[in-house]
Amino acid sequence: MTDLDGLLAAYDEQMRRPPANPPAGVRYEQDGPVVRIVGGHRGFVATPRDTGLRGAELDGLIARQRDYFAARGEAVEWKTRGHDEPADLTDRLRAAGFVPEERETVVIGLARETAGHPDLPDGVTVRRVTADADMRRIAAMESAVWGEDLGWLGDDLIGRAAAAPEDIAVLVAEADGEVVCAAWLVFYPGTEFASLWGGSTLPAWRGRGIYRALVAARAELAAARGVRYLQVDASDDSAPILRGLGFHAVTTTTPYVWTPPRPRAG
Repeated sequence: MTDLDGLLAAYDEQMRRPPANPPAGVRYEQDGPVVRIVGGHRGFVATPRDTGLRGAELDGLIARQRDYFAARGEAVEWKTRGHDEPADLTDRLRAAGFVPEERETVVIGLARETAGHPDLPDGVTVRRVTADADMRRIAAMESAVWGEDLGWLGDDLIGRAAAAPEDIAVLVAEADGEVVCAAWLVFYPGTEFASLWGGSTLPAWRGRGIYRALVAARAELAAARGVRYLQVDASDDSAPILRGLGFHAVTTTTPYVWTPPRPRAG
């Protein structure tokens, strides 16, 4: 039987701190029990399960993060998990002006049990990419899928690959030269984990096993590096697929985001 409590404890201990090698222009700033990540697409606050603060002290910590990024004119995300303490954390975030985005399920699987050769539909190939042009093609595909400009994603992937190429593996699935799906694997040196990101697929190519194939391909890379666990913040669409591949749900995660007010017209 899977030890879900043990998986969650390992996740809390190893996966709630910033990556060891930030991209150029990104820096970490410690503020008591949390770490601000500054210089990315938007600000980010990395937290332990429990900051140890309550009441007015917790409100002050939250307000400091908001006000820090407000002075920069930037949005900031405080990433919460469903088992975080205290129980009123999210109420206090809301009171400070943070707004919840879509909740996802944190799932964890064993890399060696998920690894395998990608089983792809006819006409689709998978390759690992490193070139800036390919990262921008991925951003264009993601923009088409989500109906918004995600050009920043190309810059983010380029920056990560430049800062620590050994810590990220970016894969694309292509058909007739078109990127139809893309996904990446992020390694966390000094931990037992790697995480899976991306996986968005163009509508015409969904339901053909491409997402599963990219999970298997990334798990193969992770297992080859001796990674024990794979972790995913899974959407409602991908969570059932991942559970079918042997992943286990351990908690939920909801980003709480504060966004600067728009300047008044005139």
